[in-house]
Amino acid sequence: MSLQEEYTKNIRPALQKEMQATNIMAISRMSKIIVNIGLGEALKDKKVLETMGDQLSRVTGQKPLVTRARRSIATYKLRAGMPIGLKVTLRGKRMYDFYEKLTRIVLPRVRDFRGISRKTFDGSGNMSIGFSEITVFPEIHYEGLDRVRGLEVSIVTTAKNDEEGRTLLEKLGMPFEKSTQDKA
Repeated sequence: MSLQEEYTKNIRPALQKEMQATNIMAISRMSKIIVNIGLGEALKDKKVLETMGDQLSRVTGQKPLVTRARRSIATYKLRAGMPIGLKVTLRGKRMYDFYEKLTRIVLPRVRDFRGISRKTFDGSGNMSIGFSEITVFPEIHYEGLDRVRGLEVSIVTTAKNDEEGRTLLEKLGMPFEKSTQDKA
């Protein structure tokens, strides 16, 4: 059973009972996952966008969008409209497939992983995780990289607060670190 089916059949009814919600649309859900790579070095080397675009499309299964500078910053020799990164927005089946891969394959591969910090939420139930190396994803081979780069994964939910978002992601399989209350 896929994670999306698991959410619809088991997790959503459990959340509805826990939240004591009468309307099924009031239950928190993931709305999208954004995978982002900042590439400031793309100002000097245009080939970096191409190679990292290929890497990011392998990781997410979707072609990335080039992000551009909004403003000019003279200190960095940056002009508005110059390419400075790549991003992919995942929704629907791809979003659930990526989330499942993230929680079951990628996070356990991270060295000295003790769980995701409970402080990674933004106050509105959304969570961001930063990876210092893209090589934690199984599709990326270290030999094929010219330089190790990191990426950021943002999980956007419809939760009203951090506690609702944390509960949703925990039920979906996100490995959070044990809090001091859990250890006692």
